[in-house]
Amino acid sequence: MIYIAPSILAADYANLGADVRKVPNAELIHVDIMDGHFVPNLSFGPDVTKAVDGVTEQFLDMHLMIERPEAWFETYIKAGGDRLVFHIEATDDHIAAAKKCHELGVQSGFAIKPGTPIEPYLDDLEHFDEVMVMSVEPGFGGQKFMPEVLGKVMALRDAIAQQGLDTIIGIDGGIGNATIAQAAEAGVDAFVAGSAVFGADNPAEAVDRLRELAREAKQA
Repeated sequence: MIYIAPSILAADYANLGADVRKVPNAELIHVDIMDGHFVPNLSFGPDVTKAVDGVTEQFLDMHLMIERPEAWFETYIKAGGDRLVFHIEATDDHIAAAKKCHELGVQSGFAIKPGTPIEPYLDDLEHFDEVMVMSVEPGFGGQKFMPEVLGKVMALRDAIAQQGLDTIIGIDGGIGNATIAQAAEAGVDAFVAGSAVFGADNPAEAVDRLRELAREAKQA
């Protein structure tokens, strides 16, 4: 399955609801939460999340770039989050955090920075519905794709296959028409795209094009 996840970080904040409605064909909506501490930027909070949830039935993939993410799980679930993806670097017990997500009735995921090795976590994948590989440094949109992180994707793909899991591999950062194929070839399932979607004249067509490019790469 291929999932295209438009990131509302690249949307028009003054017309956020209208922009979300422009991508009804996207499998996921990606919501970036930044606290100004874990990353040097602020973005959306629970009120914006709730507003987005109010204009779409699409699955909300919450990217929690925040310190002490567990303390905010219930807040973002109440706001409409369907999967909570916290940073592996921001928690002392990633397995306990994943279990808490599941106990609260939502999916769990972890994101991993470009400089953080994936190998220590490959034996823990059974606890996660998604692993999000960051292909830019988290905190700001519009950065250049880092192809060197694709080795993590391939390691994840092998581990998921060996363990017989259905954990989704996501990638976030610099994904567009010129980069999505190499990510798909490496084994990515879910592609976060910001400006490539909301910067296009027709965001829905941009979603379809990205999906087509990913599908072609996987079939090659």
